[in-house]
Amino acid sequence: MSVKVTRKEKSSKFLGLVVNKTVFFGATLILIASVVFTLIFEKEADYYFGIAQSYVSAHGGWIYTLSANLFIIFCLYMALGKFGNIRIGGKSAKPEFSVWAWFAMLFSAGIGNGLVLFSIADPVRDFLNPPRLAGQEPAIIAQEAINFSFLHHGIHGWAIYSVVGLSLAYFTFNRKMPLTLRSAFYPLLGNRIYGWMGDVIDIMAVITTLFGLATTIGFGVGQINSGLTHVFGVPSSLFYQILIIVAVTLAATISAFSGVDKGVQMLSKLNVRVASAIFLLVLILGPTTFILKSYIQNIGSYLTNFVDMATWTEALRGTDWQKTRTIMYWGWWISWSPFVGTFIARISKGRTIKEFILCVLILPALVTFLWFSAFGGTTMRDILMGDTAMIAAVNDNISTALYVFFEKFPFHMLLKVLGVVLIGSFIITSADSGALVVDSIISGGKLKTPRFQRVIWAMATGVIAAVLMYGGGLNALQTAVTISGLPFAILLIMMCFSLFTGMKEDHEKEEREQKLLEKETYRKNILQLVNKEREARNLVATELKEEKSTLTDNK
Repeated sequence: MSVKVTRKEKSSKFLGLVVNKTVFFGATLILIASVVFTLIFEKEADYYFGIAQSYVSAHGGWIYTLSANLFIIFCLYMALGKFGNIRIGGKSAKPEFSVWAWFAMLFSAGIGNGLVLFSIADPVRDFLNPPRLAGQEPAIIAQEAINFSFLHHGIHGWAIYSVVGLSLAYFTFNRKMPLTLRSAFYPLLGNRIYGWMGDVIDIMAVITTLFGLATTIGFGVGQINSGLTHVFGVPSSLFYQILIIVAVTLAATISAFSGVDKGVQMLSKLNVRVASAIFLLVLILGPTTFILKSYIQNIGSYLTNFVDMATWTEALRGTDWQKTRTIMYWGWWISWSPFVGTFIARISKGRTIKEFILCVLILPALVTFLWFSAFGGTTMRDILMGDTAMIAAVNDNISTALYVFFEKFPFHMLLKVLGVVLIGSFIITSADSGALVVDSIISGGKLKTPRFQRVIWAMATGVIAAVLMYGGGLNALQTAVTISGLPFAILLIMMCFSLFTGMKEDHEKEEREQKLLEKETYRKNILQLVNKEREARNLVATELKEEKSTLTDNK
C-alpha cells in the first residue's frame, strides 16, 4: 500500500519572515547559547569537547566506519538496481541546469576550500606520521599517504552527500513534500514528521549547517590572509581576518540575494574555471609526465587497497591515529551532509537516479584525485628527492603550504593570486548556498521565500564566524561539529531505509497501476474484438436476410 502523505502547513509569518516558528526559535536559542558558552568557557569547551571526541572515536568509531561503507553499497544499489531509471520530479521532469552548471554547483558546495587546504597538508602529515607502515621504505609510506588522502576525500564522502541529496530530492520533487530533512523520514515516521520529531531533526540540521559554515569561514580566512601576506605583504592578524570575513559575508549576501540560478551558479562556474586554470598551470609548468603517471598509479593503488583501508579500525593496534584522521573526516562529511545534501537536492530536479548517483558519487571524486595527484603527489616526489621545504611549511602553518608550493613554479605570483581568488570564491559559494539551505529549512521547506530572508542567514554565518574568531572558540566548535556526526550517522542509516521503503512503495504502486492499465487495455481490446465479431455476424445475417427477401420477391 502506498503511503498517503498528509501535508500540514507549519510555516507562518513572523516579523516579515516566512518561518516554522518552532524550528526558528529553537535553532536561534541553541545558536546563541552555544556561541556564548564557547566564548565564556573556551578552555573548558576545548577540554570537554576533546574528551567527548576521544570517547566517540574509541567507542563509536566503528559506527562511522560501518555506515560510511554501507552508504556506498546503498548508492550503487539505487543507481544500478530497478530504481535507477526513476526520474527526480517525475517522468516528464526536465533539468533546471545544464550538466556543466549542475556539476560546478555540487562540486563547489561539497568540496569548498578543503580541496585547497588539505591536498598538500594531508599527504605530508600522513607521511610524517604513517598510520600503519612506520619503518617501511619512504616510497611505500608516501604511496599509502596518498591512498589515505583519496580515502578521506573521495567516494565515501560523496556517498554520504548522495544519500541525503537523493532522499530529499525524491521526497521533495516526486512526493511533493517540503525541502527539509524531516521529509526524508516520512515512510518511517509518517505524519509524526510534522510534530516534535521533525522539528528536532530540522533544528539539528540548521545548527550543524551554520556552525559547519562558520568554522569553515573562520579557518578559510586564515588561508586567504596567508595568501595576501605572501602576495601583497598584508600583515597576518585578527584585524585583517575580520575584514576578510566582512568581505566574504558581503559577497555571499549579494549572491544569496540573487538566488541559485544567478549568484550561486555564477560563483560555482568561477570556482571550476579558476581551479582548472591553477591545475593546468601546475600541470604544464610542473612535472607533467609524473603527474599524469601518478594519477593512474594512485587510482590503481587506492582501488587495490580500498576494502582494506575502508574497513580498518585499528582494532589490533591500540593506537589513536584514526581519531584525528579518518573518524574526524567521517564526522565532518556527515555533519556537513544536511547542508550539502539539501543544496544538491535543490538543484537536481530532472535527473534520473542513475545519473544522480553516478555523477555525484564518481565525478567529483575523480577530479579530487587528479588535484591531489598534482599537488600532494608532486610534494611527495619532492620530499623523496630530499626537498623538505614542504614539510617545514606544513609543520609551520598548513594555511601557507599552498603558497610555498607555488614558489617552486614559474609565474608563482600569478598562481598565488589565483589561489587567493579560488579560496575566497569557494568560501563565498559555501556561505551563500548554506544560507539558501538554512532558509529552506527554517521556512518549512519552501523553495521560494522573500529575498531579504536569505540575506539574514548569509549575514548570520559571517557574524558567528567573526565573533568566534575574535573571542576564541573556533577549535572547540569544530570539534563539536565533528562529534555531532555520530547521531547524524544513525539518522542517515535510517534515511536509507526510509528512501528504500518509499521508493519500493511507489514502485509497487506504479506496477499495480500498470497491471490495471494493461488489464483495462486487454479488456477494451477483447470488447472491441467481440463487438467487431458481433457486427460482422450482424452484417452477414443482414445480407442473408436481404438475399432471402430478394429470392422471395423474384418468385
